[in-house]
Amino acid sequence: MKRIVITGMGVVSPLGVGVEHNWQRLLKGDSGVVQIDDIDLKDIPVTIAGRVPWGAGEGLFDINNVLPVKDQKKNDKFIVYGIAAGQEAIKDCGFIPTSEDEKERFGILMGSGIGGLQTIYESSLAFDELGMRCVSPFFIPSVLINLISGNLSIEFGLKGPNEACVSACSTGAHAVGEAYEIIKRGDADVMLAGSAEAAINVLGIGGFARMRALTSSFNDAPQKASRPWDKNRSGFVMGEGAGALVLEDLEHALKRGAKIYAEVVGYGASGDAYHITTPSGDGAVRSMKMALKKAAEYGVQKEDIDYINAHGTSTIAGDVGEALAVKEVFGAHASRLSMSSTKSSIGHLLGAAGSVEAVYTAMAVYNQICPATLNLEDPEDEVKDMDLVPLKPKKRAIKAAMSNSFGFGGTNATLILKKYE
Repeated sequence: MKRIVITGMGVVSPLGVGVEHNWQRLLKGDSGVVQIDDIDLKDIPVTIAGRVPWGAGEGLFDINNVLPVKDQKKNDKFIVYGIAAGQEAIKDCGFIPTSEDEKERFGILMGSGIGGLQTIYESSLAFDELGMRCVSPFFIPSVLINLISGNLSIEFGLKGPNEACVSACSTGAHAVGEAYEIIKRGDADVMLAGSAEAAINVLGIGGFARMRALTSSFNDAPQKASRPWDKNRSGFVMGEGAGALVLEDLEHALKRGAKIYAEVVGYGASGDAYHITTPSGDGAVRSMKMALKKAAEYGVQKEDIDYINAHGTSTIAGDVGEALAVKEVFGAHASRLSMSSTKSSIGHLLGAAGSVEAVYTAMAVYNQICPATLNLEDPEDEVKDMDLVPLKPKKRAIKAAMSNSFGFGGTNATLILKKYE
């Protein structure tokens, strides 16, 4: 039976650029949710979001470190973020294929929930006002979701499976899970997997606000806005960024002396078949159970799950529904494990959420620390018997951890990572 491990990771998030930078800010209890001051929001009642901090310096996003100037305007921001996270992950893993065989055994699966929304919006306005000649000849490739994978494949010569994933807010977790399955069935030795999103613009914010999905109650206190399981929550905070992980066959990793963050032992996926935006709860239960069934093949039982990085978006129904699903799956053990939502620090990165949270989960396993749920000051009655790691991170033994992602359309994904031994 193949064993698959994580040997490299990369992150671009509202907490900044770089895995270690993100992790240290996460443990300090920092928030990346800020006022939106560079967009004319017109009459939109939401004025906050989790923004990637741009600039020159440590932890800041500098596009010049990612792409040459001539290529910067050829790609939507979501592609640029995805490339940046992928570059970091490959550099971190220390393996760039050189021989033809190595190239053909190294694949890539990066996705996005929405894709190039800003470029589509701007190009549509230009076309409507001035005609076709004002639309960039790079418009189509700059918005295609598979072009994160395409660009990284070209840059690093990755000739293995080259795919993309699109499943709303479950995209990142599905990408990691499907990459795991590709290696498990023998179609690659190494896979770069993850996702990216950059939909914070007037159309993106306006669309989610029109659905009443976003909170507008904390415009004057943005860092207090994302508050999973708290009685004062009123919707999620939109975020942006990218996460990437290098998954590798253990034997391949050991031969080259790779650093190992964690072992991937379980992946579950399910559909609610219930409602496009309201979760059923049943789908989450089946996704977790499927992941646990696969993890059992590696000797991991549900009682070995010490930490869950929850989907935990800060919505009224979703937070409690997920907690109840966890209780149904884990029974009495639900009160013994720790569960937190790192969306309290960065907002909801939509299609990028699952991959960024997979990175955070791997770091939790590697460092034996559960990151905190910020702003959890008055928990709902249904979760008061659970350890939701309120306000401060918690050191504890973590043999195995679970990461949940649930998306519009009733799409669910669950990953289980185990401490490498």
